[in-house]
Amino acid sequence: MNTLLIRNGRVIDGTGAPPRAESVLIEGEKIVALGADADARAQGRTNVGVLDAKGMTVMPGLIDGHCHLSFDEPNSNDELFNHRRHALAAIAAAYNAKKLVRAGVTGILDPDSIFELSIDLRDAIDAGLCEGPRVRTGSYALWTSLGGTAGRLIPDHGIAGYGKVVSGRDEIVAETRRQIKMGADWIKIHVTGLVPRHPLGGEQKSWTLDELKAVCDTAHELGIPVQGHCRGAASVIDCVKAGMDLILHATYMDEHALELVIDRKVPVMPVFTFQANLADYGAAIGADATVREMFRLEISDNAAMLRRAYDAGVPLLCGSESGFSITPYGDWHHREMEVFVRDLGLTPLQAIQCATQANAFAMRAVGKLGEIAPGRLADILVVDGDPSRDISVLGQKERIKHVFIGGRAMDLSPLPPRKDPTGWRVVNYGARLGWDVAHGKAEVAHERIPDHEL
Repeated sequence: MNTLLIRNGRVIDGTGAPPRAESVLIEGEKIVALGADADARAQGRTNVGVLDAKGMTVMPGLIDGHCHLSFDEPNSNDELFNHRRHALAAIAAAYNAKKLVRAGVTGILDPDSIFELSIDLRDAIDAGLCEGPRVRTGSYALWTSLGGTAGRLIPDHGIAGYGKVVSGRDEIVAETRRQIKMGADWIKIHVTGLVPRHPLGGEQKSWTLDELKAVCDTAHELGIPVQGHCRGAASVIDCVKAGMDLILHATYMDEHALELVIDRKVPVMPVFTFQANLADYGAAIGADATVREMFRLEISDNAAMLRRAYDAGVPLLCGSESGFSITPYGDWHHREMEVFVRDLGLTPLQAIQCATQANAFAMRAVGKLGEIAPGRLADILVVDGDPSRDISVLGQKERIKHVFIGGRAMDLSPLPPRKDPTGWRVVNYGARLGWDVAHGKAEVAHERIPDHEL
């Protein structure tokens, strides 16, 4: 059994407690002792490795509760739905999983995946066939024919990209059971979706309460939790009433929705990283100003409501939406913590707790992961700096010095460069080339897509 003593480090245990100077003793897959007890149990033993963490922070590895490992950073749903191939997507996902580890991520929840391939990738990592973080995963997201966040790209029936359209109770129950049979750790429902040209605008609830209950009741009878993508008060209310285990986004709640969430203490994962990146950095990549403002407002309009939920005891979990071109793998897994500090007013230690101890819920491993404590699995990050003072330290990859998963030191050496397979990306001709543009009589016009068409 491998034994390692990490000493002289600043320990952030993931519970929200202040950092403390103490040793951490790992035996096999688990943490077995802390502080003076760790030093005493290691003393005089010749089979104990020692890691000197002087000047560094020892903390639980980051858990990303919303990481689309199979997507490979598409720039559009068209690219994701129509330019991916099964085996190549799996190979790319295995490569990208290594990026996560190098960013200090030791566990992820992949809510849905193209070709259901994250189920196989999870099993391949567990079997030692490839390296990556611990993975818990859904299968296909469940849609009704009204749609999801891909609007009219979603068919009236069948599979498209990462989702499956279901209709009627019998089909809903059958697909839920099939996903569980295939090995899904979670069932995901797109409770709201974009309905182009809908008079109310924004995302619309596309499931009835009875349909949601059919999924939740079926999954719960088989011991599997359910998560729901929700924007809007009506969707949150129905998710709580249906017995949903985790609510994603939960923006634009009203007082009644908030009251229900607080009463049931349903965990909420805002997943604001995508919006924050577009709002803060979108201009650098040519994103439309109106779109940037729309996403900025989703954060600013809802931060106070989500903070009220947190203060009332509702668990807030961290998810990065990594896997899109605006949230590439390995770069933004810390970002949700920054948003929690900046916009929700959490302290860095509270934000870290949301990404570690609290996020063990997303991994279905409460009491097993996310803490530096005896008996917990030794998923540990050693970082040069003090994230309890400056959370942005966790986004500086050169500061990630050591990562352990189940007590095993992970390879942090640079990955070999890669290219995209042929046909992997959508071809972009560029902006509209009118005669007047070609002859210098007008500037290029970047048309804005109306909000209800996004």
